Amino acid sequence: MNDFWIACGHHLLDRDEGGGLRVTDEFLKAYFARPELMPPDDACPVERRLHRELLADPRQAVGAGEIAGIVDADARENWQFVLAFRDLLLRHPTLEAAYLALVRSGVKDLPPIFVNQLVHVILRNALDGCDDPFVLRAAELFFRPQRVLPHEQALLLGDEEVVGGRSPTPVLSLMSMLGATTDAVVEALGEENAGTYWQRSDQFDMALDLTAGGRGPVALAQAMTRWVSHLLGIDVMIEPLRALHEERLTWYVGLDADATRLGDRLWHGEELGEREAGRVLALFRLTFADSSCALDDVGGEPVYLILSMTADQKLRMKPQNLLTGLPVKHLEMAT
Repeated sequence: MNDFWIACGHHLLDRDEGGGLRVTDEFLKAYFARPELMPPDDACPVERRLHRELLADPRQAVGAGEIAGIVDADARENWQFVLAFRDLLLRHPTLEAAYLALVRSGVKDLPPIFVNQLVHVILRNALDGCDDPFVLRAAELFFRPQRVLPHEQALLLGDEEVVGGRSPTPVLSLMSMLGATTDAVVEALGEENAGTYWQRSDQFDMALDLTAGGRGPVALAQAMTRWVSHLLGIDVMIEPLRALHEERLTWYVGLDADATRLGDRLWHGEELGEREAGRVLALFRLTFADSSCALDDVGGEPVYLILSMTADQKLRMKPQNLLTGLPVKHLEMAT
């Protein structure tokens, strides 16, 4: 079986009886080995001791007073963030449970780099055994910002970090955080080169064709289906649409911040101008396999999913919206 997304660190984690990811010392140590946390030659004794002790025992309790004792302000902030992330993982039986608790609380204080890496490894678990490179490439939208690359009549999405070149944009994969870099050139994913995805999956150098009616939207629908099933334990069917034609928006979910704003306007009966409508990249219809899982005022009505780009042609998908925005009666994790 082909492996993929090795850089997310999934091989460092254990699984519980339900298939959820359990944190291990090895996984935590990978964070403490990040360059941002490596004490420089002139680091204070407190920082050096803390780093040394956590590499030996990554679950060791650390008080606020210890962090406050670090002289360098940037180092102090880095330690605050990574320890908050560690404590989140340790408070819950699985990474999936930790992520659900995080998104239900509003993802307020944790930097996006940690949230995206958590999505990355959980999605790797949810897609374990998937043998379709198109689904895997589409799933990259969950944790990698994209840039829209109009090409003739096709709608291509390229990884923002790769397409944009080296920039101050935070790197997102665990390997990148540990110092790995790439000078990859983006290549559109197609039938003829799909087999190469496996050895280059951590390079994020393949563009996805999201043109309506093509394979890209179908692949993204399949990835979203697996995501919902894995984290909420409910079966849904998601199908791409070319357009909305007089459909009644009983319930909708914006898959990114811009899509939520556009959906709000449609909900209130406003018409979108040509420019705003042109920012919608994809539409989907979600139905519950068991309508009794849905809220009573939704019943058997479909849920519409909207994906859009920003004014500067970027896509920052928010996969948590699929979990917190669906009208389900019981938000229980499957794993």
